[in-house]
Amino acid sequence: MRVIAKRTLQEFWERPGRSDAEQPLKAWFHEAAKASWHGPAEIKRTFASASIVADNRVVFNIAGNKYRLVVHVNYGLQIVLVKFVGTHAEYDDIDVRTVGGGGRNEH
Repeated sequence: MRVIAKRTLQEFWERPGRSDAEQPLKAWFHEAAKASWHGPAEIKRTFASASIVADNRVVFNIAGNKYRLVVHVNYGLQIVLVKFVGTHAEYDDIDVRTVGGGGRNEH
């Protein structure tokens, strides 16, 4: 899969107090980048705790569920677009179906 945008992930783990997210996000990125998902079931085989939501969006638990990652997957084009990365508390304040709409990352 082509993951857009690793920079968003890096900017997140470079924030004060978020350095513990670096290795788990890098591990997620590596797994996603080498994958070739053609549907939600294939994501669940790789990441059993992932939650599949509307509009081909997927929520991943990062670092033992301390952080949440929301992406949009275009299976046909093999693209994963990062929509949100944040703490569990920040995740509770967003609408997973619309966060990062229009292809822009909010966090």
